[in-house]
Amino acid sequence: MSLSDASFKVIEDRNCPLYKKGGEFKLSGDVLTLPCERIVCLTLAGNIRSLSKYGNPEEHYNTFYCNGCTGYIKLEYSERKEPAARESATDVNDVGTIASLLSDFSFFRSLEDDDICELVSYLKLRKCDKGETIVKKGDPGTDLFIIIFGKVEVLDEHGISIAFMGKGEVFGEMSLLSGDPVGATIKVVEPTTILYIKGRDFRNILTKFPSLQMYFTRMLSRRLTERNILKHEEFASGMTGHLSEMPPSELFQALNVNQKTGRLILQLPKGSAALAFREGELVLAEYDEKEGKEAFYEMLKEKDGRFKFSANLSEKEANAQEIGDFMWLLMEGVSQMDEAEDLLAKL
Repeated sequence: MSLSDASFKVIEDRNCPLYKKGGEFKLSGDVLTLPCERIVCLTLAGNIRSLSKYGNPEEHYNTFYCNGCTGYIKLEYSERKEPAARESATDVNDVGTIASLLSDFSFFRSLEDDDICELVSYLKLRKCDKGETIVKKGDPGTDLFIIIFGKVEVLDEHGISIAFMGKGEVFGEMSLLSGDPVGATIKVVEPTTILYIKGRDFRNILTKFPSLQMYFTRMLSRRLTERNILKHEEFASGMTGHLSEMPPSELFQALNVNQKTGRLILQLPKGSAALAFREGELVLAEYDEKEGKEAFYEMLKEKDGRFKFSANLSEKEANAQEIGDFMWLLMEGVSQMDEAEDLLAKL
């Protein structure tokens, strides 16, 4: 006997690191809902998947043990008596089923049950394999995504892990709300099931359900605050980046305004370059066999390259004289760039 809709209750706990006695799992088609605030155990998920396909080898029992790791649990299962159309839940045709699965997610808590049922009609289901990229940094934002099972990783443009997201978490909203390209790559780290809303439907939903406008306003505010905190921490401990995202004039000015002390190394089209700042003032500039002001002006012209700032100076740099008033140097460099562009335009 295979199961497509069942509940599994933990009736015995022997040092299981994740689940406790009384916890309950619900299986709806291929969607496994975990006890509140718990993460998925792949061993147990595999046990339940096997049971759902092939049934219990000892069919006169309605209990079974998980395969165990550092501990194990015993579960009691029973079939859930639901409408015959339940199997269509994975195609998001059974509105009541999907609504009941999502009612505890923070995204839906501001809505009444009838509103959730209406909103579910906009949702589409997608199953993602491990290693699959759902969205890529720099791509236009097209959809809003809600994770209902599994785990994804958030990566920056260098492929460095920023964070992980799991059940109930939402992504894709920043680019839909701002109109900017996607800000990070989202990659699947374990089999994941997501619901998504097309961008055009997302705008309709916000108009129809004002409470969701408040939800996303708070989310946007929180994530902007987190981003600003991260930027502050990057300035405090050192930072890296691309000039395509922060041009030289803005980068140098940020170090000056924040009165940073340290060394900025840049990899530019003509080779490596170096700047040293002491409390925001420029004390060293080297690039393309030039030094001082001329090197600084040459760096300002570059549009491509990478940079890395570290909060340390050599003894020589710490005691060096300032090259000149920073704002004057910056304005002079920008003025030279404008004159060069005017000259080219006349040719």
